[in-house]
Amino acid sequence: MPISAASITTLHGIGPQLADKLARLDIHNSHDLLWHLPLRYRDLTHVTPIGALSLHNESLVEGTIRGCDVVFGRRRSLLCLIQDGTGLLALRFYHFSKAQQQQMLPGVKIRAWGEARRGGSGFEMYHPEYRLLQNGETLMLADRLTPVYPVTEGLQQPRLRKLVEQVLQKIEQDTLPDLLPHALLPAELNMALRDALHYLHQPPVDARVTELQAGEHPAQQRLAFEEMVAHHLSLLKLRQQQKHEPGIALQEHIQLQKNFLASLPFQLTNAQQRVANEISIDLQKSEPMLRLVQGDVGSGKTVVAALACLQAVANGKQAAMMAPTEILAAQHFEHFQRWFAPLGFHCVWLSGSTKIKARREALAKMADGSAHIAIGTHALFQDEVQFHNLALVITDEQHRFGVRQRLALQQKGEITALPHQLVMTATPIPRTLAMSAYADLDCSVIDERPPGRTPIQTVVIDNQRRATIVERLRSACAEGRQAYWVCTLIEESDVLQCQAAEVTATELHELLPELRIGLVHGRLKPAEKNAVMDAFKAGELHVLVATTVIEVGVDVPNASLMIIENPERLGLAQLHQLRGRVGRGKTASHCVLLYSKPLSQHGRERLAVLRDSDDGFVIAEKDLQLRGPGELLGTRQTGAINFRIADLARDAHWLPQVKHCAEQLLQAYPDNVDALIRRWLRSGERYART
Repeated sequence: MPISAASITTLHGIGPQLADKLARLDIHNSHDLLWHLPLRYRDLTHVTPIGALSLHNESLVEGTIRGCDVVFGRRRSLLCLIQDGTGLLALRFYHFSKAQQQQMLPGVKIRAWGEARRGGSGFEMYHPEYRLLQNGETLMLADRLTPVYPVTEGLQQPRLRKLVEQVLQKIEQDTLPDLLPHALLPAELNMALRDALHYLHQPPVDARVTELQAGEHPAQQRLAFEEMVAHHLSLLKLRQQQKHEPGIALQEHIQLQKNFLASLPFQLTNAQQRVANEISIDLQKSEPMLRLVQGDVGSGKTVVAALACLQAVANGKQAAMMAPTEILAAQHFEHFQRWFAPLGFHCVWLSGSTKIKARREALAKMADGSAHIAIGTHALFQDEVQFHNLALVITDEQHRFGVRQRLALQQKGEITALPHQLVMTATPIPRTLAMSAYADLDCSVIDERPPGRTPIQTVVIDNQRRATIVERLRSACAEGRQAYWVCTLIEESDVLQCQAAEVTATELHELLPELRIGLVHGRLKPAEKNAVMDAFKAGELHVLVATTVIEVGVDVPNASLMIIENPERLGLAQLHQLRGRVGRGKTASHCVLLYSKPLSQHGRERLAVLRDSDDGFVIAEKDLQLRGPGELLGTRQTGAINFRIADLARDAHWLPQVKHCAEQLLQAYPDNVDALIRRWLRSGERYART
């Protein structure tokens, strides 16, 4: 039986209870155990004399118990004093049992592992791992570094180590094939997969521990490289699958496009024209378009999306556009109605808050084809939503949706042909990350801002100067400007964020009684939220106090001041998104990052990046380095990318070779592809339609 297929219960000593504990660690078979790599390593190959211990270093010591007693200080603890001829060491236990105390008798030998800390009368170890040596017993020292694994309650390190050793012995006799030919591996990673796994679970004494701790050892990188290849192959296969399915060729209607552009109160930038042309060429093909459009905040993606919709509806087909929030979807609907109504095309709106009667009407119009363009939120996913002849699906703010979600909407197209797919994001994604996360999509970048947008001046100010900022707010509003005041909290809690925003709104009402102040947060009913937003857009409110609910989609040209409380609690990409709510008119705009002390050096560096740059791609690169890919891609919410070993921030330099390797595998070693995907993606899971 292949090692990957063997149930965990086939290993010696594993019953139902232990199997349940292993399942908590996502370990279901022998293969999973191999991929359950150590967090760190301990050097138990030699005993360190007590007199040679160094502060904050973990060491193995052996000595004789001199005395053991319960002591009372700020906390009750069991204090055991040991000696070895070179010095004295205290072992301290805050959590202990009576039996433990009774076993630690004077004269008994003990071997302990822990970190040396400064105590009241010399070095101490807090809660060390230990073993008592009874009746002159001696223990062999380890002949290699000892792995420390992620564990769960009721599962101890020694037990897990023995299980891993069982599996490692099996792969000595069983086969763990190298699915990546050595010719395709980078020279520095050219080792057998089996050898890499052996090394990581049982590193030799002279292993470079610093490299191992950082995940940068060639053995770790060998596994990370293969994992990234497997993920890339999965997306490439999805692309192949979709490209071979029939699409809907949508011809360009030049005159209609000219009429549309002539009706706009602005001209397209060169970048918008270039990207619109790339999309138009894709739409004319009989294979489904798969394209990602990236554009920094305020680059004008909406009108590019509208041109794509125009090409679909001009061919007698339907288009659907999905946004992650009602605020953003409502704004798109407002724009599209204004642009398309004069051309005779009808738009409908669908969200979770749409009233029953309006909902029925919208669903009926989508089903019979009288609605040319449907705009909405997640509500467009629902089973009851059916289209007459859907030819184009647009997903806005891709980082809020996963691959499966956008594919679910795509399935609402014609049975005989796949609709074209356009994915948009205002969160710039570093090139290397896009290569990995969106290998199934072509990529276009709108790298030019519309004329008339003023640069945003960003300042970083201590919260102790809050009164100064309040006065700055007063004078800006007195000059006829509007402002945002954004409240953030560490906790991802609507309740707490709501409370923080309410407190701030009350405070500003008291300090600035002459100003009209509105409040928006995630726990307001959609109708209430929309009413406040509409009042702010209409200029009826001076200040909008809000949570990060306004991150995307609010366009108020008269708003020229953005104040963000506790910016140190947000990622750089999110801060950049928030900042982009101002600077949409011709007035000089400012963003104030109002941080709370103490601010770490790391925090200062992050905010300095935002202060010194307004380039979303520069900021995204820094965000990737600091926080990893999860936040940029929304993987916490969507599961779009879930690496076991690879780290895209750390391993991004391999991505060009990963791409090349995946393409070569598809061409020259097609029999290895599915096996490789199954090895790394749970149950052979792919980002494909089901």
